[in-house]
Amino acid sequence: MSEHDVIHLRGLEFYSYHGVLPEEQVLGQRFLIDIDLFSDFRQAGSSDRVEDTIHYGEVYQVIKKCVTEDRYLLIERLAEEIAQRVLRGFTCTSVRVEVHKPQAPVPGIFKDVSVEIWRGR
Repeated sequence: MSEHDVIHLRGLEFYSYHGVLPEEQVLGQRFLIDIDLFSDFRQAGSSDRVEDTIHYGEVYQVIKKCVTEDRYLLIERLAEEIAQRVLRGFTCTSVRVEVHKPQAPVPGIFKDVSVEIWRGR
């Protein structure tokens, strides 16, 4: 049943410079990240020790660094980089990453554009 154990981080908001258009790379815009960390959390549930779980504060710092210090043309690439760094740095068995680009340069009225990926070990 451990495949149903998950930590959710929702609405992590950063200002950065990802995008294909030159204006996006100069002016920047908001990005929102949602991530799910799948693992077996039974030990943490019994022990009540942070060492037995995935420290979501540390996950946040990895995501922040990835979004704000690096630049990518595509949000697909940004999502992939986040997924790979989290899988390398933490004990999750799989992750779901969604990158939202609410001010994407689309000529129309819309709430959000996002990319969602699932990656595992």
